[in-house]
Amino acid sequence: GSSCEKCDFETNLCKALHESNLQPGWIRRNGRSGMGPPYSDHNGNDSAYFLSLSSEMRSSSATLRTNVFLPTEKEHVCQITFHYWISQMSGTLVVGLQKLSEDTITNIWQVSGELQDQWKANTITINSTEKYEV
Repeated sequence: GSSCEKCDFETNLCKALHESNLQPGWIRRNGRSGMGPPYSDHNGNDSAYFLSLSSEMRSSSATLRTNVFLPTEKEHVCQITFHYWISQMSGTLVVGLQKLSEDTITNIWQVSGELQDQWKANTITINSTEKYEV
């Protein structure tokens, strides 16, 4: 069986992301917030919620950590699909993997603002037999 879970931020954060994992700078908002683009989510819905980085964070970085994933013998490949929006002002979006046995975070995907101001989707596949965070 697959342990897929949709993470849409409509009521709050989802199981994979806890409030305590939300570093300063991340805001849960929708397109009607008056904070500038994006004015809707990736489906064009202006009342749907997403996570956004506040403009005060332009010069620094903010991390968003998942809860710990617990692979099993049968299920140790995980696919994570996410939608992202990079504005012309922003820097680089990086996905990192931290296995609980290691102190370092390994960058497994990143994108800079080359195709700005539109929603894009990406899927990453993680194959790990030990506990990890993304």
